[in-house]
Amino acid sequence: MDQIRIKAEARTEQGTGAVRRLRRAGMIPGSVMKMKKGGTELIKMPWHPFMMAMRGHASKQLLVTLELDGREVPALMREMQNDVLAGTPIHVDFSEVSLTEKVRIRVPLYLVGEATGVKLGGGVLEQVLRTIEVDCLPTDIVEKFDIDISALGLDQTMFVRDLKLGDKFTVATRGELAVATVKTPDDVPAAATAATVEKAPEVINKGKKDEEKK
Repeated sequence: MDQIRIKAEARTEQGTGAVRRLRRAGMIPGSVMKMKKGGTELIKMPWHPFMMAMRGHASKQLLVTLELDGREVPALMREMQNDVLAGTPIHVDFSEVSLTEKVRIRVPLYLVGEATGVKLGGGVLEQVLRTIEVDCLPTDIVEKFDIDISALGLDQTMFVRDLKLGDKFTVATRGELAVATVKTPDDVPAAATAATVEKAPEVINKGKKDEEKK
């Protein structure tokens, strides 16, 4: 994943009125959950540079480097809240991380290729599992896994234990869970279709949510 650098400043403004003024001034309020000291640091980011840094990234949960008051802080973007009508970011939460310690994330699975059971057997492809949990270093985080289902025959199922994700990832999801299956048409409701869901990788936050979200 390309390095994403985001300029940020510490902020003292809190409360609904204060953050609205920040947004009118072209700033996006945010917070950083501290790794060693604990607690949360409030930040603000210039809107235009932030949007430029996010350009080309569909995921809302990424590894970034925060350029925060002269410091470089490696962090995971945990959540980005968007304006309901405009769709633009109004608040962003980060968690500080160590680049040498693994984190657990949830990554979406995208099925690629045409299953043999569909192409030659007239079956219907069904995606059962749409995300998977893996442990990896922050620098190895990916936005999705492409899963080749070309060899999947009629009445065959691909399980989590069958996935080949590479040495960088340790799968935490149970191996016996089904990822995808090809069923005969008689076994599938008429409305069933093969589909994938576009969903950002989710960092699993085992701590409490930030008290200050504005």
